[in-house]
Amino acid sequence: MSFTSADIAQLADHGLGRAEAERQLVQLRGGQEWTRLVRPCTPDDGIRNIPAACQAALLERFAAAASAGSVTRFVPASGAATRMFQPLQAPSASGADLPRFLAELHRFPFAADLDAVLARHGQTLENVRRDADLPLLLAALLESHGLDYAHLPKGLLPFHRLDGETRTAFVEHLAETAQLVGAGHPARLHCTVSPEHRPLFKRQLAEWRDPLEERYGCRYEVTFSVQDPATDTLALGPDGEALRDADGRLLLRPGGHGALLVNLAALAGDVVLIRNIDNVVPDSRKAANLRWDQLLGGLLLELAESQRALLEQLNRHPDDTEVCRRARAFLREELGFDLSDWQSTGEQLITLLDRPLRICGMVVNHGEPGGGPFWVRDTGGRLSRQIVETAQIDRSNPEQAAILAAATHFNPVDLACTLSDGRGRPYKLAHFVDQAAAIVTSKVQNGQPIRILERPGLWNGGMAGWHTVFVELPENTFNPVKTVFDLLRPAHQP
Repeated sequence: MSFTSADIAQLADHGLGRAEAERQLVQLRGGQEWTRLVRPCTPDDGIRNIPAACQAALLERFAAAASAGSVTRFVPASGAATRMFQPLQAPSASGADLPRFLAELHRFPFAADLDAVLARHGQTLENVRRDADLPLLLAALLESHGLDYAHLPKGLLPFHRLDGETRTAFVEHLAETAQLVGAGHPARLHCTVSPEHRPLFKRQLAEWRDPLEERYGCRYEVTFSVQDPATDTLALGPDGEALRDADGRLLLRPGGHGALLVNLAALAGDVVLIRNIDNVVPDSRKAANLRWDQLLGGLLLELAESQRALLEQLNRHPDDTEVCRRARAFLREELGFDLSDWQSTGEQLITLLDRPLRICGMVVNHGEPGGGPFWVRDTGGRLSRQIVETAQIDRSNPEQAAILAAATHFNPVDLACTLSDGRGRPYKLAHFVDQAAAIVTSKVQNGQPIRILERPGLWNGGMAGWHTVFVELPENTFNPVKTVFDLLRPAHQP
């Protein structure tokens, strides 16, 4: 198809150029491109451990960066809480979800708020629970005349209650960020949020800033951003052309978490730590998360220092045989870079070495859905370590399905990243994206089959060209809240 002048104007208003729109249509028409798995990353084959003897030095490195104000926590926080309550709105076939919810209602951190809402209607939580009045209870919990949890982002929902204090996931991230850097240091937190919910996050920040700063002895620097409309994507209609709305305008959809690469690129600091909004625990259980994030950050700083020193030497002496030898050894042994097809001259080594670096925590997989660490081979034949989502894998291929089944570890989204080079210049992160790692899926809309496009995931194809190091984390660092019943797990209880 050729875009009309009205289409071009609409795309321009969104920040999208014609060439990008045409590229998206080609990708949608071509369907999903499968990632080629070679084998899972496992301990001693792509996943490293941090020996106890090395940990003190790494913690010291992190502490120095924290005291210099060079650490930022980045939390994607725009995700809706809708899926959390699916067990209540669409109970399982066993029929056990709703009775369990009633029986354990008092253990949820929002019980007091729910009681207050019911009191406005002349009811008590205990009476409603005893009468098993589920329609009234769920309406008070989920609908707009009650707590409206079905329409709030997960970050604004109560996660923990202790000694009369109820904290949302966002507040717990505020608390963890302060403890991560330590008293007396800037506690920098950046959250990506939806435009309609930004005022609610700011209100919660205003309510909690002073008491938390007093409690932890910190000074908060909290910022928010929204997804750039220029990262939205087209969809494909059943006729193989761009999908349009009832008024004939192009239908543009949010591009998934890979769209947040733009938000990430705008940050500063030597260490950026990325964590999902729902993987957070009460203060009494934060020790493991704090220690291991500090270790990931310390390892990042150690490797980045070596990377930058080698780059400086290569730029000064690109023909020095010894410098080139040490650069090749670092790329191969520390960063797992495949040099088999490279002649590795000084200039080539500079190109290979000079790119962003990320340290990614991995936990043992006990059946969690989602991505994991794999050795993959790209279209050019180069082997590299990547985080691969299940949707990127051709499970109809027996060989690929077997490699997926053999995976031992899971991506909990716990990363430490550098965003700038040794001279403090920000990397152009868009240059390191693998566009072929986008997700193309089919669905039915209004009875018609359509295809939708998600940009390469933030920690998947969005960082495919980064240097990647995987580190095994203890299992107690991963405590996500995917459904409301996860709030009853020991990690989220007093």
